[in-house]
Amino acid sequence: MMPDAAYFDQWYGDMVASPARDAIIIRAMGLPPELQDVGTLTGPGLAEVTEELRLPAGGLLLDVACGRGAYGIEVARRTGARLIGVDFSAVAVEQARSIGARRLPAGRAEFRVGTLLATGLPGGAADGLMCVDAVQFGEPPVAALREFARLLKPGGRLALTCWEAVDPADDRVPPRIKAVHLQRDLPEAGFTDVRVHERPVWREAERVMWEAALAAPGSDPAVRSLQAEGRRSLETFDSLRRVFATATAPGPER
Repeated sequence: MMPDAAYFDQWYGDMVASPARDAIIIRAMGLPPELQDVGTLTGPGLAEVTEELRLPAGGLLLDVACGRGAYGIEVARRTGARLIGVDFSAVAVEQARSIGARRLPAGRAEFRVGTLLATGLPGGAADGLMCVDAVQFGEPPVAALREFARLLKPGGRLALTCWEAVDPADDRVPPRIKAVHLQRDLPEAGFTDVRVHERPVWREAERVMWEAALAAPGSDPAVRSLQAEGRRSLETFDSLRRVFATATAPGPER
């Protein structure tokens, strides 16, 4: 069953009181210590996402399925872009608002409830769009990619990270990951200049993170949740590959 908003509300709620969870991830992912509230994108990966978005100062960045907002907030901080984050968890959105208020000047970021397929945002307004490790929750993922194309200005840039099956016939791969095929689906969604790169170094950082989580004391619900996810992930680790995709919305490139 696909996790719903209520599941993620509880999941994000547990994270609020868990600096231990964030510390495990930050060390393994090579992220700056001040960048809390993160996921499984590495520090070098975040730098690549920032560069590939090619955001103009004062341009508009969308972070779709933003979670607690840390990655989008950091990209906006580094580039001077304005930020709108969207997530279907109201708890995550409230946390993102709090983090954004601490890390960005007033008025530079807003966060709202929406889904991958229905963001509620106007079309053709964004200079760049990022989606970190969440496109697989689109039903199907190509529908989320079509929504991303709708939101971007002509020539606007897309940067997304995810996983794909090493072998789509492998029964160990979750159905939602089997549905991800970015090299096929990004052009189908209307994007040009599509590039999909495998990132084995990012994948290895995940292994380090899961092993560190399992070695940590199960000190709170968020750490225990991370440990449970780590056990499942390590059991089938070789069945997935880590991917980073970039693409351009149709129209003149910047």
